[in-house]
Amino acid sequence: MHTLPLSEFRAHVAAALDLVEQGQTVRILRHGKPVADLVPVAAAARDAQPAWKQAIEPAHLAPADGKTVSQHLIEGRGA
Repeated sequence: MHTLPLSEFRAHVAAALDLVEQGQTVRILRHGKPVADLVPVAAAARDAQPAWKQAIEPAHLAPADGKTVSQHLIEGRGA
């Protein structure tokens, strides 16, 4: 694990990210106290599609009485 004061991290963000890409963890300190760990993203999480981008499965629900939605609408309109 690499430890960097915040000022050094700010000055060398790209180098810190290079370390993380290589699989290392970078701990960032503020006033000598740890405030954050930069860790590599697991390969599975990196390749996974976010839930909000996944396709929604269409619902295949049939009314209990066997009528279609159109038939219910027509009946509801009094036609």
